[in-house]
Amino acid sequence: MSANPSRRPSQPRRRRVTLGIAAALAMAVAVSPAVTDAVAGVNKDDGSAAARHTPFRRDADAVRDTGAIGVQARVSGGRHGAATVTSGTADIRTGRPVPVGGYFRIASNTKTFVAAVVLQLVGERKVALEDTVEKWLPGVVRGNGNDGRKITVRQLLQHTSGIHDDYPGIETAQEYYAVRFQPFTPEQLVDRAMRHRPDFRPGTGWSYSNIGYVLLGMVIEKATGHTWHDQVRDRLLKPLGLRHTYHPGDSPAVRNPHARGYQRFGTKPKLVDVTLYEDPNASGGLIGTTADLNRFFRDLLGGKVLKPAQLREMKRTVPLNDAFQLPYPGARYGLGLMKNKLPCGGWAWGHGGDEVGYMSRNAVSDDGRVAVTASMSTGWATSVEDTLRQHRAGVRLVANALCREGGQAVRRGDGVR
Repeated sequence: MSANPSRRPSQPRRRRVTLGIAAALAMAVAVSPAVTDAVAGVNKDDGSAAARHTPFRRDADAVRDTGAIGVQARVSGGRHGAATVTSGTADIRTGRPVPVGGYFRIASNTKTFVAAVVLQLVGERKVALEDTVEKWLPGVVRGNGNDGRKITVRQLLQHTSGIHDDYPGIETAQEYYAVRFQPFTPEQLVDRAMRHRPDFRPGTGWSYSNIGYVLLGMVIEKATGHTWHDQVRDRLLKPLGLRHTYHPGDSPAVRNPHARGYQRFGTKPKLVDVTLYEDPNASGGLIGTTADLNRFFRDLLGGKVLKPAQLREMKRTVPLNDAFQLPYPGARYGLGLMKNKLPCGGWAWGHGGDEVGYMSRNAVSDDGRVAVTASMSTGWATSVEDTLRQHRAGVRLVANALCREGGQAVRRGDGVR
């Protein structure tokens, strides 16, 4: 994922957070000529004229021009039909083009899958949103002012628990090489967080917490007797036909085809290939494709995943904290789902994700009719400004596409708080 946007820019620390703004170290690195001579293309799934998707391709090129090595973006369900655009290269050694339909680490988009499983369990009366963490995980959240008896499942889902997000960071190439095959267990991650005092009393603030979703993965296992990723597979991936989304287990690889993931570290004068990496936890451990993510979010917002009462709960939002308003002005957060303003008026739903070497952004109409996902095979650990530049270009890409393809239905907005 990326650096924790809840930290102020003056106190950067590389950290996996999936909404995604990477905090930073030093200077940006120049892109090699092989990368700037980008390959761009449009894949038209329904035979619609390529000219209709020229703005889509142009926005993908704009993301590439921020320093992203490879870009893949897909619109599904739009007025002009489904289409995928690519820009840049998948491999700086060979210059091969970014594959249409390539796999990537979806990072914190995983949180929406986890939230959907929890809300299905709520609909089945196996878990309640107002259940305490203590009920499901006795004695796990304790110490230094942390108290699982005062934190609810809803607060974990909405990042209002106050649990400090001490997710291990990767700030240098040396750190990446040292930890890439040594993932932390959920218990180790929670133990790290318990060494800190809470950021605030439960329910009195908002602060993005990967640890909260690690705990939700543990709650799912306690409530069902199965791992969180088995439940995601059986409840979501199989029923929805998401054949290209999976949990990697103990494999550090990404299935083929894929664009290689690259990281820009301020301490190394060139790009670092970070494709191999193990981070299988419930805060961001899934791998997928743009087509599968679009289908999942369309089905979710279209009412095919949750009962109406649980979907309404998922869409009840609270404002983000001040630090997150920098990358996401005006945005609000529900239960594993974020709501963003669109440049054409109205709102879009989605999540987004950042993992070392990969950044993704998405936007989905309120009725689930249209979805757009962009994957960028580059991460940043140089400066907040560098990361914001790529992030904003990615957000602009998906928002513009949703505005073009969604028409009046998107511009009406949804009115849900």
